[in-house]
Amino acid sequence: MSAEAEIASGRLRGKLREGVVSFKGIPYGASTAGANRFLPPRPPVPWAEVRDATSYIAQSPQSRSGHSRRPELEHFASPPDTTPESEDCLRLNVWTPGIGAAKRPVMVWLHGGGFSFGSSNNARLEGTNLCKRGDVVLVTVNQRLNIFGHLDLSEAIGGEYAQSGNAGTLDMVAALEWVRDNIAVFGGNPDNVTIFGESGGGGKVSTLMAMPRAQGLFQRAIVQSGAAIRLRDRERALRLTEAVLRKLEIARGDIAALQSVPMNRLLAAIEPATKAIGPSRWPLLDRYPFGPVVDGDLLPRQPFDPDAPEVSADIPLIVGDTKDEATLYLSQDDRVWNDTLTEDQLRAALEPIAGARTEQVIETYRRLNPGATPARRLAATLTDCNFRIRSLLMAERRARQGWAPVWMYSFAWETPAFGGRLRSPHAIDVPFTFDTVHLLAPGNTTPGAAMLAAVMSGTWAAFAHTGRPDHPSLPYWPAYDNERRATMILDEACRVDDDPGGETRVLWQEIVTA
Repeated sequence: MSAEAEIASGRLRGKLREGVVSFKGIPYGASTAGANRFLPPRPPVPWAEVRDATSYIAQSPQSRSGHSRRPELEHFASPPDTTPESEDCLRLNVWTPGIGAAKRPVMVWLHGGGFSFGSSNNARLEGTNLCKRGDVVLVTVNQRLNIFGHLDLSEAIGGEYAQSGNAGTLDMVAALEWVRDNIAVFGGNPDNVTIFGESGGGGKVSTLMAMPRAQGLFQRAIVQSGAAIRLRDRERALRLTEAVLRKLEIARGDIAALQSVPMNRLLAAIEPATKAIGPSRWPLLDRYPFGPVVDGDLLPRQPFDPDAPEVSADIPLIVGDTKDEATLYLSQDDRVWNDTLTEDQLRAALEPIAGARTEQVIETYRRLNPGATPARRLAATLTDCNFRIRSLLMAERRARQGWAPVWMYSFAWETPAFGGRLRSPHAIDVPFTFDTVHLLAPGNTTPGAAMLAAVMSGTWAAFAHTGRPDHPSLPYWPAYDNERRATMILDEACRVDDDPGGETRVLWQEIVTA
């Protein structure tokens, strides 16, 4: 059954299913191909006829450089997005319980993929259940990624390309401005917007929280497994641009050549250029080689280093991660997958990260995980130093700021998939957020998963309504402070723990801030 809505650009035809109306592939900006490549987003081209919005249209050009995965995990969470990759990718999707003047809370999802890949057209992000359960309007956003969204041409080209390193970031701002200007048509309240995202999507939320340009476009925020403490600085971004130009054999100033390079050739330049400039001096805190740039203008400072930004100090925040984030990334290593990693191999893996503190790190995790194999201890260590410490630093610095509250969680539900090897891996929380756990294969779930999905999606929706993560099936969830450090453990039996993993928290804080 169809439904129609009229927005500033034209009329849309959506689809009504299970009491929720969806509109997919809505342009919030013009195509970024050709002469628009690397420029800030332009307004969408209006249309005269009723536009079909019943199907996903396209995803941004994808770069999976450095993100290989075991073949058997490709369909683990849900089928991938099969829409074509296109530079005409400034599209968003809307789900609503009803068109009209209801003024429901609005939840805007920013997808993961480390600013390099990913899409909001994924099946597990289907918004019907979240809208019905929480009485919210849901928006999921696609924007430019990788080299298309974050090639800093401020020196090589300059002029109107001065903000090209943050073009993808400006896309997100444009999407939020579209929400401000149009969401009331879909029954949403433009003055009550929650931005949320997982992994790179959490990094996007973190970035927007440090942007004066985004101030006033959202009122609450949720960061799932993607706290961005630091982003690229201008010097590193410019070095990466020079490496790209050398790889493509394009002279500085030749924007016409850059804009005519085939999409796949641009994507192929990412990996060699990234390798050419080497690692950052902040390897545990800097994220996303092709991502937002702290340029002193659009992004005047690092998101949460050395402290929390004042520009979003009044925004209630939820931040957290999954208990075993690193198992997903380590799954491609047969020694970890088959639990055959040796102590020497564990040490070799940790030395580049822990440096002079390697033996202390190894001994700490051996003592805290008695009987655990080297493979299990490696997963625990990398979870803490690559994900958990960033979530904790964000929560701690936000709590120290003392304005709006912050709540901390850890998602601990374990999937029985693959004999339990993954436990609670990175991104396993996403189908619980959207109440789409029915997409998990029967052998990948448990009888209590659906109930936890109801609790988590309901809690996130309650936060969108009130700015507090309250749910009748949860125990009281205290705001995080730097004394008690209360953390909600989300599992089939939810509970609050005070400062879980406190010893390793202190250890990694010392290492990453040294």
